[in-house]
Amino acid sequence: MSLETILVAVGEGDKDRLDSIAQIAADIAGPAGATTALAHVFTKEQYDTAREKLDFEKASEVTPDVIAERYATIRELADAMDEANIDHTAHGRLSDSASTGERIVELCEEVDADLVIVGGRKRSPTGKAVFGSTAQEVMLNAPCPVTFVRGD
Repeated sequence: MSLETILVAVGEGDKDRLDSIAQIAADIAGPAGATTALAHVFTKEQYDTAREKLDFEKASEVTPDVIAERYATIRELADAMDEANIDHTAHGRLSDSASTGERIVELCEEVDADLVIVGGRKRSPTGKAVFGSTAQEVMLNAPCPVTFVRGD
């Protein structure tokens, strides 16, 4: 199996492990010559807040992909990929009626990802059952292997 596209999905809770996620993505994508698809799934509130902060001449310019490209976590990952000479693209999605995990799985299929990297935090089995887990949903449903980067 060759690695051509690696989806790196990050969210608000990944700020504390962004360096680790970037390093793992670079360590895998670099030797493989793969492109990284950097992704953020927004809640409606996050998207609206980001839209208001950014200045666009035309409303048609405002898409989740454009917002993601300008979003701080994606910019930090893009900077890390640039430093490692790794090609990258930015992708944004809204988690309107679907969960964040479902949107990440859909994006895996859209970009034809060979691997997906997600961050998460340590949870007890009860915590996962009661509150759900985006990373767990991705691990169970992604059409490709998943690398999980656990926070402290």
